[in-house]
Amino acid sequence: MAFKADAAKIKRWREERHWSQEHLAELAGIGLRTLQRIEKGEPASKDTLMALAAAFGVEVLALCIDPEAEAAEIVRQKDEKVLSGLRLSVGIHLAGYVIGMAVFAAISIGINPGYWVMKWPTLWWTVGMVAHGGTLAIVELALRFRRTQVPA
Repeated sequence: MAFKADAAKIKRWREERHWSQEHLAELAGIGLRTLQRIEKGEPASKDTLMALAAAFGVEVLALCIDPEAEAAEIVRQKDEKVLSGLRLSVGIHLAGYVIGMAVFAAISIGINPGYWVMKWPTLWWTVGMVAHGGTLAIVELALRFRRTQVPA
């Protein structure tokens, strides 16, 4: 059975001790190629992790990735992706809105300078823009609230 080792932690601990990969592999009694694969993030066997833990003088669990922390990181990344997409869509909508309002103003001035001919399209497009911006604000606040409630 393969375990997901914390590759960054293993590499960081090795570098903090000023050990080469060859030295750590020799201390742990594992192959150099095995250590290189583990440091690249590939799964490791229980025996390999036990050997590395003994070489570092720590418990085996200290070398494994915490599934809860990994899940929390995945959720955080997904939230950031959704939020950046929503921000982009509001920005695109806003740019279109500004251009549209300029076109509506030109149409209204061209048809009847004293009267806003495009008032209904302007009104409803403004309602849509406000709703889109409101959605972004609600999502931003909800994610910010969730980050403060869930301990990282």
